[in-house]
Amino acid sequence: MFTVEQRDSLRDHVLQLAEEDDRVVAGAAVGSLAVDGGGDRFSDLDLTFGVSDDATVAEVLDDWTRTLIDDRDAVHLADLERDPTIYRVFLLPDALQFDLSMTPAAQFRSGGPRFRLLFGETAAGDPEVSTPRDAGNLFIPTPSVAHDLFGWGVIYALHARACIERGRVWQAEHYVGAVRDHALSLACLQQGVTAVQARGYDDLSADTLGRLQHAHVGATEPRPLRAALGASLSALMHEGAEARLPHADVVAQSLAELR
Repeated sequence: MFTVEQRDSLRDHVLQLAEEDDRVVAGAAVGSLAVDGGGDRFSDLDLTFGVSDDATVAEVLDDWTRTLIDDRDAVHLADLERDPTIYRVFLLPDALQFDLSMTPAAQFRSGGPRFRLLFGETAAGDPEVSTPRDAGNLFIPTPSVAHDLFGWGVIYALHARACIERGRVWQAEHYVGAVRDHALSLACLQQGVTAVQARGYDDLSADTLGRLQHAHVGATEPRPLRAALGASLSALMHEGAEARLPHADVVAQSLAELR
């Protein structure tokens, strides 16, 4: 489990990257740690940046990704694109999650109350807190691609662990189920059966389903939640290795304490 000092060190490192990169003209903390008194020792790190007009978000994001991999042993888990912003999620040693997002400077603004500007400016003429234009989706759609299924499964495992520690047992149960479903969907891809909407689950091998027999939450209490999370995550790590994902072993080592 990462320490608050490790998280603060990463924050300082990323802000130093921003200071040294002329293409980055604004930055903000988002999420629970952006609010005074918010967050806890289980909170991940969320930082967002505005990119100048003479560069592209993808270009800067890819450059920073290479730096984080080289300097911090980061693993790129998944991307989420919500125009005009790209969100990239990393796993760092000791199960520290880092959410990095970038937006063109002309559209860089707060999307809600958990936004604290650290340097630069938000887009001119726009309020600091805007009202969402739609209600959003119940779930984040995951493409049926091995890298994405594995990455989002890891993200949900980290969320489940934090929810268990915070006593948010119903939310934890939801995330444990998401880890299990991503492991099953990844197995479907490997075994050539339908990997969407659980259509191929019953067609998986007996060995695969046997690895998940303890992955269902027996009760909304910490002990059974941890047991189900451990079984779900072990299955996800197995399927990641079977898919020969290049970072599967590193992720498995980082998340060993959750299993």
